[in-house]
Amino acid sequence: MLTEPLPTTLDVRKAAARNTGISGAIQPQDLKRFRSLLANDEGRISIKMAFSRDEEDRYLVRVAIEADVMVTCQRCLECMPERISSENTLAVVWTDAEAARLPAHLDPLVETEQVSNLWALVEDELILSMPPFSYHETEKCKRTTSVFSVPAPGVEAVERRSNPFEVLGQLKPMEKHQE
Repeated sequence: MLTEPLPTTLDVRKAAARNTGISGAIQPQDLKRFRSLLANDEGRISIKMAFSRDEEDRYLVRVAIEADVMVTCQRCLECMPERISSENTLAVVWTDAEAARLPAHLDPLVETEQVSNLWALVEDELILSMPPFSYHETEKCKRTTSVFSVPAPGVEAVERRSNPFEVLGQLKPMEKHQE
């Protein structure tokens, strides 16, 4: 399936005034900050953006991203596929003060220039959508977790330490006898 590349820049205010929509694709290696979180350059990132204005006359950008990328399993340190999905509605504002006045359901897109960097916007959304840790399913992971629960050969099991609260347990039955 061939998809057109997403434009790198766009005047989002003009696009919102015209109720425009665009879609496209980006390769993971084209997003340097996001690429540093991945295991390799394999994958695809598909983006759909819809630009509009709301009843308050704010410029809005609705962003939907689907990414299939390769990440590192934190258990076995092997590559694994990860699907990242993100949907967000952003309000285009000029200043941080305007951003602070936005309703809670809108995230700010602070733009001081006429033209917005769409790739940076997609990259920010992907970074925010990344899971904090990635793991294979237990049965598919190349690292066995049993090595962490069984003592290594030649190492004796740690002696059972006495529990300081055992003394309290001995006092409790004596209270019953005193009643």
